[in-house]
Amino acid sequence: MKFPESWLREWVNPSMTTEELAHQLTMLGHEVDAVDVEGDGLDGVVVADVLEVARHPDADRLSVCRVDAGDGGAPVDVVCGAPNVVAGMKAALAVPGVKLPNGVKLRKSKIRGVVSNGMLCSAVELGLGEESDGILELPADAPVGESLAAYLQLPDAIIDVNLTPNRGDCFSVLGIAREVAALTGTAVKSADLASPKVTSGEAVTVELPEPDGCPVFAGQVVSGIDPSARSPLWMVERLRRCGLRAIHPVVDITNYVMLELGQPLHAYDLAKVHAPIQVRRAKPGETLVTLDDVER
Repeated sequence: MKFPESWLREWVNPSMTTEELAHQLTMLGHEVDAVDVEGDGLDGVVVADVLEVARHPDADRLSVCRVDAGDGGAPVDVVCGAPNVVAGMKAALAVPGVKLPNGVKLRKSKIRGVVSNGMLCSAVELGLGEESDGILELPADAPVGESLAAYLQLPDAIIDVNLTPNRGDCFSVLGIAREVAALTGTAVKSADLASPKVTSGEAVTVELPEPDGCPVFAGQVVSGIDPSARSPLWMVERLRRCGLRAIHPVVDITNYVMLELGQPLHAYDLAKVHAPIQVRRAKPGETLVTLDDVER
């Protein structure tokens, strides 16, 4: 199980260093396999506003972007090859002189005859992901000129714990927080949550033919979801630091709650649910297609 130290410390914040915390978790029986620090080496990378995007005069796959770095100076030109760069977006800009986490040191350079005053970066180039479809797109309200590390609350240590199967109570940030609180005597934040008001009269029948395998399965119909909504950056970042990719707000919320509180959740498309939902073991010779489109 991977989780960011910053998330754990929101629940319990003992007076110990990252290394001491990792050692104590191991001593508790939760062996820490690795502690990786993300966000080191982002000095000089700032939130920038892409004002204009024009086609490069001598390269079909390159764009020349007019970028405001928020430093009070005039906008600068940056050559970019990312397919997702558009005018009006906020992005991460590394200026000349910056050394990125991947070891690349930027300098003012001429690319196919056009001077580029820095680089609009992808998550991979910033050490904030293993894959990307283009430059890192930041929310529209990201403050231009602010340090990217400060905006994303980096650096942050990612703790990878090898949990044993008998400690299912620790498969969450709250579960680990309770362990740390018990060890150190540090207060843990209350996990009391207000029950949401149920306004929908819709329901789906659930049958539990094998209660020894699953004694409880609860569901609730949720309507009025905006299909164009996007998960906030803070949630996307926390999921990513736990090793999960943001997919859609509905899926992201279920994953977030599972990681934080240890409550397994799954969202179904009501239009595709043919009631009743039966929670049971597979029958001999039965097949199904899983979410990765593989027949099992």
